[in-house]
Amino acid sequence: MPTLLSSRPVSAEPAPRRRRRVPLRLVAAGVGVVVLVPVGMKVADWLPGELFGQDVVDRSTTPLLLTLQDLEEYHAATGTFQVVVDREVDTRYVPSAISGERVQLLATGTADAYVDFAALDAGAVTLSADGTSATIELPAPRLDEVRIDPEESRVLDRDRGLFERIGDAVGDDPVDDSAVYAEAEDRITAAAAESDLRERAETNTRAMLTGLAGALGVDEVEVRFTDDPA
Repeated sequence: MPTLLSSRPVSAEPAPRRRRRVPLRLVAAGVGVVVLVPVGMKVADWLPGELFGQDVVDRSTTPLLLTLQDLEEYHAATGTFQVVVDREVDTRYVPSAISGERVQLLATGTADAYVDFAALDAGAVTLSADGTSATIELPAPRLDEVRIDPEESRVLDRDRGLFERIGDAVGDDPVDDSAVYAEAEDRITAAAAESDLRERAETNTRAMLTGLAGALGVDEVEVRFTDDPA
């Protein structure tokens, strides 16, 4: 007859694990990091804020005065003008789509009216015996050259023929707008001549000289403009 020995499971005890030894080089590296961190923090306190920042060295020369001239013109009035120049160049017997160019330029320029003091002599000012009145004879105001403002001027539209576009693609020369800018200068010069710039210059010059003479004790000042404006 069979014999029942036991109904409880038999548990086997696990074998003891072997401890892994940490290599000495890793221990040394860890100790080195622990030591270097506080040392690095201390050194960082001694260094400037931007260790690898860039320094700018300026070796430019000082400005050199080349010429110094006394002003001999009194610019008494300034006018600002604006014009749209529409310039077209056509090739005879050839459609504009094949050859030709049309440019529209918005140009802004200024013109000054000035009085030339360079040719004045001692006879230009006549002072009364008591020194309370004076007569000053001046040349009439003239118009200075027109100055086109490049920042306020621009090409509004440009239409070029096929030949011109091919020339731009294969050539090295940039588009030349000197002719259209010259046209703008001529138109603004004509507009300045038709304006009241010279009349304003006469008024402002009289006011300037009257105030200057009054500061010198001359109560009455008459300013005469002798020649016709050029």
